[in-house]
Parts: sequence; C-alpha cells; structure tokens
Amino acid sequence: MSGPRPKTCDSCGRGIAPSEVYYRFTLVLEGEQDVLGSSAGEGSTDELAALLKQLEQGPESPQEWEDQVHWERSGVVCTACRSVVVRTLSAPPDPAGPH
Repeated sequence: MSGPRPKTCDSCGRGIAPSEVYYRFTLVLEGEQDVLGSSAGEGSTDELAALLKQLEQGPESPQEWEDQVHWERSGVVCTACRSVVVRTLSAPPDPAGPH
C-alpha cells in the first residue's frame, strides 16, 4: 500500500511532500456591470442591439468573452504562496488620514 501522492503548488510549482501542510483553494471571478453606457441606466433596445452587434463583429471569440466574464480555478498552494495570496486579496488598511 502506498501513501498519498505528493502534490505540486499551483502557484510556484514547488513539490509539496505528503507530510507538509498545503492549502486548497477555489477562486471564481465573475464580471459585473451595474450600468451600460453613460445614459444613467436607461439603455434602449436599440442601444443594446448596437452593443450586441459590436460584440459579434469584434475579433474576440465567444470563449474569450466568456473567460472575461467568468473565470474559475481551484487547486492547492504551499504555505509560502498562501501568505502571498492572503496578502494580495486582503483589504488594504484604512487610510491614516491627512498627514
């Protein structure tokens, strides 16, 4: 009987031994937009049709557009990369005010 297979950090590529702590992650980025154009949210059917036509005639493939709207990854990271991810995705500290 063999033990668990070694894992590889999805961020840095370093091998993670079975005896090491690792962290599972799932990250989903979903594009959203509250208002189309600059007409304060009052997009007419004609404006939406023009926007769709512009998108259809653009050089991007439907897959490229989908990737811009929904991107999802999951995997494992080592302890060092976890620290980087947490620091990157943590809210910035409150401003100290005027100097």
